[in-house]
Amino acid sequence: MSEFGNLVDSIEIPLRWGDQDAYGHANNTVYFRFFEEARITWLDSVPMKTAPKGTGPIIIKTSATFLKELNYPATVQVRTYAGKAGNTSLESWYEIFDSKTGVKYAEGYAKIVWFDHETRKSTRLPDELRALAAE
Repeated sequence: MSEFGNLVDSIEIPLRWGDQDAYGHANNTVYFRFFEEARITWLDSVPMKTAPKGTGPIIIKTSATFLKELNYPATVQVRTYAGKAGNTSLESWYEIFDSKTGVKYAEGYAKIVWFDHETRKSTRLPDELRALAAE
């Protein structure tokens, strides 16, 4: 377990040339797309029972700490961590590293709430996710 929680997934994502801004480095919004891609890849890999009424994750809070500028060309490794679980929520943490050099570019956070799309209210976090959470 790391300072962020339990490592639950790791993926590699190439930086696209168009991800750069006018200053020649990855735009800050790209980091949030990396976090999102890592989160969706991880959640898709968890064998969960699906609810017939349509429940699923929504993000209610997210943040990033930018440590070093990211320049094209690059491929990043995004590590995803499951933090503490609440009744209806789960903390998720992210680290972005250069796949070749190991340089750390950013850290991120997102609070996931399990949401019932029919009732428009939060609902109990699935046991499959709760089991992955840090103590």
